[in-house]
Amino acid sequence: MVDPRTPVIVGVGQFTERLGESSYRGLSSVELATAAAQAALRDTGADAAAVARAIDTVAGIRQFEISGRTPTLLGASNNYPRSVANRIGAAPARAVLEPLGGQGPQHLVTEFAGVIASGAAEVVMIFGSENTSSLRYYADRDKPDHSETVEGSLEDRGYGYEGLFTDYTVAHGLIGAPAQYGLLENARRSRVGLSVAEYRRAMGELFAPFTKVAAKNPFSSAPVERTAEELITVTESNRMICDPYPRLLVARDQVNMGAAAVLMSVEAARRLGVPQERWVYLHGHADLVDQPLLDRVQVDYNSASVLAINEALAVAGVGIDDISTFDLYSCFPVPVFNFCDGTGLATDDSRGLTLTGGLPYFGGPGNNYSLHGIAETVSEMRDRPGDFGLIAANGGIMSKYSVGVYSTTPVNWKPDNSAALCREVAARPVVPVTEKADGPATIETYTVRYDWPVRTGIIMGRLDADDSRFLALTEDADLVGLLSDGDPLGARITVRAAEKDNRAVLA
Repeated sequence: MVDPRTPVIVGVGQFTERLGESSYRGLSSVELATAAAQAALRDTGADAAAVARAIDTVAGIRQFEISGRTPTLLGASNNYPRSVANRIGAAPARAVLEPLGGQGPQHLVTEFAGVIASGAAEVVMIFGSENTSSLRYYADRDKPDHSETVEGSLEDRGYGYEGLFTDYTVAHGLIGAPAQYGLLENARRSRVGLSVAEYRRAMGELFAPFTKVAAKNPFSSAPVERTAEELITVTESNRMICDPYPRLLVARDQVNMGAAAVLMSVEAARRLGVPQERWVYLHGHADLVDQPLLDRVQVDYNSASVLAINEALAVAGVGIDDISTFDLYSCFPVPVFNFCDGTGLATDDSRGLTLTGGLPYFGGPGNNYSLHGIAETVSEMRDRPGDFGLIAANGGIMSKYSVGVYSTTPVNWKPDNSAALCREVAARPVVPVTEKADGPATIETYTVRYDWPVRTGIIMGRLDADDSRFLALTEDADLVGLLSDGDPLGARITVRAAEKDNRAVLA
């Protein structure tokens, strides 16, 4: 018998509407999350209204439209979690809005599983949604009003940009995920020793199986099976975004999606009549935060995220060979490659690396993707009693990493060692950074912004004088040509400090 305060996931739900289909309504973030939350309540197998009334805590994932300081295009709720709670008939004592970051869903599941185990909550609903499709659809049409004012407390945890951006990185074009991850991807290419063409082929071969899963998933935003060749061949519809990524290798951001999960104590599950075959336990978990990107000794390999994976497996008491299903965060190839590099998992492992179909094909709903992965994992574990499923959720620039290991096998709640591991990571040596860089240097890694009016190279380099790291931009035709069409890793350059940034040319 497990402790009656042991947390279990008892309900999961998902919702997707696709532009171009007759059922498309251009829903708000609140409406999308509500549809998923209602599905999660029904999924408990108990009286949905009774479960809703028992919810004492709701936690929402911050969506993109409320992740900045500018007014939203269509308006938004002043209290997203309580807007959804009101629609499902819940009156929680506590409402939480999580900061941005793709690790958020797994982080919240782990956090509130611990809160339930401590006795500070009994029934928790976690949900998130993204209405980027609606925002684009209504950009040049008559606009609905999605704004609403809801009374009640809100624990707003802020935007969560700390450690992700600085004036220095922004001045050098590191705005948006493709440019940032392009640096990591090309750094990894340097380490594994592949040519540009070989590495692009490897990215396509990694992601082609994801499209097969997405094509069969009824919640996919783009259910189309594609070959590796289709994914990597640059065409008008598969244009280059940032080197080394054509469009089909990056997370799909135009989606209208929602997902939700209901957690409760074993005692509450029994009281509310949730059938035991619906219960799924969180066996292992970990949350790690890495150093800021420019501080890391290694930008080609993220060992902090691998620490999180190993800690979650250790808490669960299993190894990577014991896992039956994986859902690896796949905004770009490099986080998936990194997981495989760090664990020894083959990129073509027969178990597969995704249950959803991945962010570029299933859809990348802002910060909420991994809640869809959790929903798929919970459903899969119910169909495979005693097996283990692993969620790996990534946020920032491979900056924040949350891992969960799930199974129907009963187990008491166990804490993890994440806090000590975070301190260990924070205390690691750092690479000196020279913000105003002058002199001869070499290219450590790079990307190219094809999405700017003038094609521009972004370089992370090392100065000859002291081996310190710097960032630089370049519009120099020869250097941009090398960055775009050659192999510039390790190339000799000259960098000069300008008023607002550094500029590089070929040496």
